Amino acid sequence: MKRPQFFLLAALLMVFAPASFCQETNHDFGKWEKEIAAFEQRDQTNPPPRHALLFIGSSTIRFWKTLASDFPGHPVINRGFGGSEIADATHFADRIVFPYAPQVVYLRAGGNDLHNGKSVEQVFADYKEFVAVVHAKLPAAGIIFIGLSPSVARWDQHEKEQAVNRLIESYVQQTPHLKYIEDYDMVLGADGKPRAELYVADKLHFSAEGYKLLVERVRPFLPKE
Repeated sequence: MKRPQFFLLAALLMVFAPASFCQETNHDFGKWEKEIAAFEQRDQTNPPPRHALLFIGSSTIRFWKTLASDFPGHPVINRGFGGSEIADATHFADRIVFPYAPQVVYLRAGGNDLHNGKSVEQVFADYKEFVAVVHAKLPAAGIIFIGLSPSVARWDQHEKEQAVNRLIESYVQQTPHLKYIEDYDMVLGADGKPRAELYVADKLHFSAEGYKLLVERVRPFLPKE
């Protein structure tokens, strides 16, 4: 191929490259370094149990302060970092997933991905990438996706959240070691909108009442003792 044609083709590829490629290459994983390093420091001083239940994802996991007491008899590890996307959990798996050799991984993320401009299809692709990366090293680990639920603050993306949920729900039905927890309807009132009392003042994050409902949705998906 002649050089002018080569450069023209390269330019066209850059112009028409999928938006997801641009998003991932520009994704700033470094902004989480302080939090991830803090997890590692905590692990050194207070090593968590191996083969526990690992909860990972964004702020719904991070702010789940009652996680350990909500599921007595089950060793749990909370590795949520608020504002994160699914790709962040995948990127840091070597540091906050694999060292624990978890029996089950509970993932709750994807809402920030949509809010930051990712398409439904890209969020689904990122979920499948997370599954592939985890199962490459932990093939027998269960991975349970805690579905996305709408909030008052981000009601404008509720249809996309539903679409992500349906894609993942369909995928887990045909893939070993995967499960899906439905919790979209959990927050809705008689008017079909999120109930304000289930959220704190920012209308985005769960209140204590919201977490009580979430606990009841997750409980049936705990390993049998």
